[in-house]
Amino acid sequence: MATRDRNGAPSSIDAVSKAIIEQLQEDGRRPYAAIGKAVGLSEAAVRQRVQKLLDQGVMQIVAVTDPLTLGFQRQAMVGVNVEGDIDPVAESLAALDEVEYVVITAGSFDLLVEIVCEDDDHLLEMINKRIRALPGVRSTESFVYLKLRKQTYTWGTR
Repeated sequence: MATRDRNGAPSSIDAVSKAIIEQLQEDGRRPYAAIGKAVGLSEAAVRQRVQKLLDQGVMQIVAVTDPLTLGFQRQAMVGVNVEGDIDPVAESLAALDEVEYVVITAGSFDLLVEIVCEDDDHLLEMINKRIRALPGVRSTESFVYLKLRKQTYTWGTR
């Protein structure tokens, strides 16, 4: 599988590295010794490969939370149209704590922004006072999540 590192340079992932990633996607706390058994490497070799994958920016090991269980009752995708340069707006949005990710797109919107809020009042404040108030934001369209049917992080090794 050919991939690119954080700087856009080509990097290559072999089948063993993919298998290590799959093991960590199942359980990010899985011991290197157990991963080694599953993929046919020593614990030290797994440790080195994991570090290389982290250093290359191929993967991250993080704790994924469920916003609802932490008191965040409202999630939304916000489509943003920008006047002028998109980059400064994308950077400003990415700096907001409530923003989970920012994607520069081609299509109906210049940016797609996922936000996680405590409630509808918080969502309104985010859209009206923080996102629409940013210089360069021309318009927004909000897509409020009613129910999350699927969220997976295993796509990277298909």
